[in-house]
Amino acid sequence: MDELIARLVANVGVDRATAEKSVGIILDFLVKEGPPDKVQALIDKLPGAQAVLAAQQASDAGGFSMGGLMGAGTKLMAAGLSMGQVTSVTKEVIAYSREKIGEDAIGEVVGAIPGLSQFV
Repeated sequence: MDELIARLVANVGVDRATAEKSVGIILDFLVKEGPPDKVQALIDKLPGAQAVLAAQQASDAGGFSMGGLMGAGTKLMAAGLSMGQVTSVTKEVIAYSREKIGEDAIGEVVGAIPGLSQFV
């Protein structure tokens, strides 16, 4: 996860805490909206992903929030990202994931979630 966080800091210009929170939000979104087996395969191939995901899910516990793509976008902006940074962070996370699990696998995840392809 350190490699991805460093990429977000360098390429998007966010601080480390915001980058880590953003990755957690995106992973949580994928878990909730994507095909379970494909998303779990992704999480299993990203070192540290389970811990970042668990931290995000714990911070969401007990709260009501909007779901889907709009809910994830709202959470990302609440974490301190501009709309442009939301798109940039999402593209970086998907590009990194593509490197780790391959084009076909990430394509299946993205293709299964309505509207996500416009951000990647």
